Amino acid sequence: MERVSGRHRRNFSLRGAGVVASALAVVVVVAGGWLGYQQLSDQGCSGRLDLTVATAQEIAPAVQAAAKEWVASGAEVNGTCVGVNVTGVNSGNMASTIALKHNVTLSGLGAANKSGTLPDIWIPDSTTWLMRLKSEAPGFVPTDGKSMAKSPVVVAVPEPIAEGLGWPDKKLGWKDLLAKMTTAGALNTGIADPARDATGLAGLLALGSAAGASQQGQEQTVGALRALAAGSSSLRDDLLAKFPTSTDAADLASGVSAAPLSEADVIAFDAQKPVVPLSALYLDPQPPALDYPYAVMPEVDLTKAAAATKLRQALEQPAFKNKLAAEGLRGSDGTTGAGFATPVGGPATLKAAAPAVNGGTAAAGLDASAINKALGSWAAITEPGRVLAVFDVSGSMADKVPTANNLSRAAVTRAAAARGLGLFDTKWAVGVWVFSTEMNGKLPYKQLVDISPLSSAESELRGSIDEIRPKEGGGTGLYNTALAAYKKVQDTWQPSRVNSVILFTDGQDSAPEGGISRETLVAQLKKIQDPRRPVRLVIIGIGNEVDAKELQDIAGATSAGGVFIAPDPAKISDIFVQAIASRSGAAG
Repeated sequence: MERVSGRHRRNFSLRGAGVVASALAVVVVVAGGWLGYQQLSDQGCSGRLDLTVATAQEIAPAVQAAAKEWVASGAEVNGTCVGVNVTGVNSGNMASTIALKHNVTLSGLGAANKSGTLPDIWIPDSTTWLMRLKSEAPGFVPTDGKSMAKSPVVVAVPEPIAEGLGWPDKKLGWKDLLAKMTTAGALNTGIADPARDATGLAGLLALGSAAGASQQGQEQTVGALRALAAGSSSLRDDLLAKFPTSTDAADLASGVSAAPLSEADVIAFDAQKPVVPLSALYLDPQPPALDYPYAVMPEVDLTKAAAATKLRQALEQPAFKNKLAAEGLRGSDGTTGAGFATPVGGPATLKAAAPAVNGGTAAAGLDASAINKALGSWAAITEPGRVLAVFDVSGSMADKVPTANNLSRAAVTRAAAARGLGLFDTKWAVGVWVFSTEMNGKLPYKQLVDISPLSSAESELRGSIDEIRPKEGGGTGLYNTALAAYKKVQDTWQPSRVNSVILFTDGQDSAPEGGISRETLVAQLKKIQDPRRPVRLVIIGIGNEVDAKELQDIAGATSAGGVFIAPDPAKISDIFVQAIASRSGAAG
């Protein structure tokens, strides 16, 4: 059965009609599929092959209509009749299901239903979902990936407020928005959770880029993230419901006054003729647009893959652009089909974006590290967590870093620790250890601050950062320290929090006789891990003297471990933020 869910609308009173329309669509599509099968049978094809297609909800009606026409016109592959089953799904929910099938999780997504099934073809709303999955699950390698549609990410602003900002005559940029967000009382901003929503992620990336990498820029970014977190919503529909519903001054002041959304969201919202329509502000520079990549799943066999290619070719016919226009979407080239309701100030054609994953174009040159860095910042501010930060202070941490003005590795690490501490929300609890050899009697590690609420221990924690200093001639008691740190967090584990160990090291284990072996460490970690009390063990390797295999063996012995290597120690801060967002992957 070909099925498709209707688009989500803010006007909940229309949902009953939407259900009826969806039911009628089911009947129509089934009839179309049967008609196509009969025609193909008359032409001599035999057997039947069904393609299952899961699409983002807003593009599903257009895909369903095009698939119906393709089947009716004689869809076949190698003499076998082809049917198409189209279902509209939330992109985050499908990403969670795919992640579960690959035994990984994505930051910020809830656990998927274990009974969920994978489609043959997935058309999410953004290539960023594919990038996130690939970064966590190396075995996830979909094919094709061509963009099927575009919808730029805009800043949606109630029309009266937009006019106060100078719209549509004044051209604004993300730097302007960032400044207004960090000025008291300027804008009441909102965002759909970037870990769950591609428009929220695109907005987060654009704001981070506008702020820059300077110390002032980082502080501005943190301020903006905190403002966004205060008005965040789990779902886009929930965010749309927070916009003002009347022109009353109090309603305008209390409602959301600016939020990153897609152009299609604004078109759909305004099509309902609300009392307060939304304006779409196209800010420079253009953030990654929603690009609806056509991803053929890795599990698909060759025959289905061939059928999938033919279906994609059907979606690339000129008439498909008109079907997209009816849903408020642009064609994959950024131009619009007949009847497209371009918002005031909207471009006739989108600017071309840099090539991205598998031939897609909307990721605008992004890579997984940029995405994980943005999500790591978001997680540190919005997720309640507990982390034990463990720092290597062996003698080699005194080595100079040419790319950091010849500061020592320890000095660079102290700077990264200070930056990370400034990012964490007060809902976090943080502890600090240092390790080398014989740091506390025969023990290679030493506790500087017990895992404590940041709200009450921030001063003590900041003071402990200054103690991350190399021990002259000290070795690297890595194995004993990793096991002890893991046990510490597990023994003090707390529910409803991310419980983590983040360990920084610049070398291989060199503990004196009496230390445990790698084999013993791995065996112990496997033995004590408890799925009821999961602990993430993330190891950050500093410089080019670490043994990546050694670190991966250690982290891989746990159910939620990851390894990040910073060949250039000057990049530790960026790696650290990425590590916060990672749930199971590794980066080099």
